[in-house]
Amino acid sequence: MIALQDEKHFLEKVTHEIRVEPKDWMPDQYRKTLIRQISQHAHSEIVGMLPEGNWITRAPSLKRKAILIAKVQDEAGHGLYLYSAAETLGISRAEMIDQLHSGRAKYSSIFNYPTISWADIGAIGWLVDGAAIMNQVPLCRCSYGPYSRAMVRICKEESFHQRQGFDILLKLSQGSKAQKNMVQDSINRWWWPSIMMFGPADESSPHSRQSMEWKIKRFSNDELRQRFVDMCAQQVKVLGLELPDEKLKWNEKRQQYDFGEIDWKEFRNVVNGNGPCNKERLATRIKAHEDGAWVREAAAAHAEKRRAKSARAA
Repeated sequence: MIALQDEKHFLEKVTHEIRVEPKDWMPDQYRKTLIRQISQHAHSEIVGMLPEGNWITRAPSLKRKAILIAKVQDEAGHGLYLYSAAETLGISRAEMIDQLHSGRAKYSSIFNYPTISWADIGAIGWLVDGAAIMNQVPLCRCSYGPYSRAMVRICKEESFHQRQGFDILLKLSQGSKAQKNMVQDSINRWWWPSIMMFGPADESSPHSRQSMEWKIKRFSNDELRQRFVDMCAQQVKVLGLELPDEKLKWNEKRQQYDFGEIDWKEFRNVVNGNGPCNKERLATRIKAHEDGAWVREAAAAHAEKRRAKSARAA
């Protein structure tokens, strides 16, 4: 009887747009869904530093270097916000990191592609961060309080990242023929992985419907993907370039763009660990974690020393 009352109260809160907080009762599946989504989001922010981080020393100017350092630092902060939000659901950070390193937890498939030119840094900002913003702005209204509040700051910072990326592409597209070709090549390689970021088509997404009922998500994968395509199809015109889709065409009846078929086989292949850089990305993260063990141990020893000193003073 008590469980039924708890569930009724939970559903009433969700229905009336009242945030669910860590100490509130929540269904086990709601908790598990949030842990899976938030931890994967956190892992994506942390792994997402790697494709761009290796361009910091190769940025074409001091200004671009400073901007890229700031952006990579932002991504690290996003990961920390999200790990903290997930911890409010009863899972430890150590457990989440172990899930990532063991391959039991996933991160966004987009970060398993290589960055082979400076234009790729621009494409990540415009396309990858643009897709992330499209996905994440609705999460600011997520039914779980700590997640929704973390997303407010994250989305503000991601909007700067998108503008920075587009600025790189715009400058290059106005440069030499070789620079313009480099931008087009980058867009060609990042476009399809970017629209895969929204996840499987609605009919094959195992979590989407339930997440929308609980108001963790606000829009379906396909709705968000369509909005992203419509936005980019207009923005690419400013660059004087094209999206690599022969079927991309404005549909007057739907008032939206039609676009080609997504290669879901490639998506599943990358998600399952067989993308161009999956092994490299995971190995780099594991090495960084192991190399940083002494810092965590020193911080823990310092904190323990301060606690002991405070206890003696009391």
